[in-house]
Amino acid sequence: MTRMPTSNTPKAAIVDDAPMVSRTLARAFVDDPMMSWFFPDEASREAGLGRYFITLFTRQYGLHGVCERTDAAAAFWVAPEGQEKAVPDAATVRELQEILGDRAELFRAAVEAAAEHTPPEPHWYLAVIGADPAARGQGHGSALLRSGLAKADAAGMPVYLESSKPDNLPVYEHFGFVVLGEASLPGGGPTLWAMRRAPQEPSGA
Repeated sequence: MTRMPTSNTPKAAIVDDAPMVSRTLARAFVDDPMMSWFFPDEASREAGLGRYFITLFTRQYGLHGVCERTDAAAAFWVAPEGQEKAVPDAATVRELQEILGDRAELFRAAVEAAAEHTPPEPHWYLAVIGADPAARGQGHGSALLRSGLAKADAAGMPVYLESSKPDNLPVYEHFGFVVLGEASLPGGGPTLWAMRRAPQEPSGA
């Protein structure tokens, strides 16, 4: 049977897309060092990640962020005006604690450690981006990255992100990001790299 091609054209991710978005991101992050640290059991990791991402999408970034998807990738961004609201509320924190189980305290410490590196200047934040490994090389992640960066450039804003996967650093550098610094997460966690991209002239300007 011929496999149908997947579209890598970005579109807004809505609540009805939650199952697809969470499934895609769970597959994308199954080998991510930080997510492997939060979900150490390989047998249950993908299922745990699915619950984790569906919670982030439906209770946090889907409400206060800019969420986009293709047929095989998803990205969650937060504009400067949405960053105060995008902090998880008490109910979301409880849900994440239940999903993470005995790793919840490590997660809290990691979030606090990452927050220490957040720049004080107004910026767009790339919270999550990932493509299904089955569709890698088809431009899904790049299309979403370009879409979000174009919005930040149009607003004249820098972009900030963190990555725990060394292989991703050259990809982000290709798009204009530079490493601000690195830190080892508390409790023996993986290294986290903070990256920033200066605003650029919008294409065609």
